[in-house]
Amino acid sequence: MNNIEDVVDALEFKISKALGLIADLKASNLDLQQQIATAQEELKRQKQLNLEWKDKYEALQLANSILGSDDNKKETKLKINALIRDIDYCIAQLAD
Repeated sequence: MNNIEDVVDALEFKISKALGLIADLKASNLDLQQQIATAQEELKRQKQLNLEWKDKYEALQLANSILGSDDNKKETKLKINALIRDIDYCIAQLAD
């Protein structure tokens, strides 16, 4: 009889230990999910910031080209031609 009680006690101890580990893992999992969410938000913010800086860089390149920089004249001419085509298209749409 004592042997069965020992087995039951050992089993209860192992079950309580396993339940404690499960609770710890759930808490750790929740913490990691929060860290992932925070990291994803930071990544989204960094991507947006990167896009803003890219736009500013392109605007600066265009401004330098217009001011007479020889490095980007071809790109500037292409952009101006694209803008002229867009304006022509808009005028044609308005005329119809």
